[in-house]
Amino acid sequence: MKGDRVEIVVDAGDTTRTYEVVASRAGRRVETAVRRGVVEVSEVTRSGSVVRTARFMATRVLALVEQPVPREDASEQPPRQ
Repeated sequence: MKGDRVEIVVDAGDTTRTYEVVASRAGRRVETAVRRGVVEVSEVTRSGSVVRTARFMATRVLALVEQPVPREDASEQPPRQ
């Protein structure tokens, strides 16, 4: 969903660095995966094709924060007239 964000904090030796991957357009989402010691964060379209990917060594990742956009449920919306 547009606006979904994932923040990644990485140990860069003597400091830390923060990276952000954001779903930049409507219909896109951000997915995370951990495989074979690598953390992969990807922006994906509705059809499932990857737009961009950020990869980090899992041993260097200090924090991975997913921040989804608040979604409105059908039960929370006012009735239509």
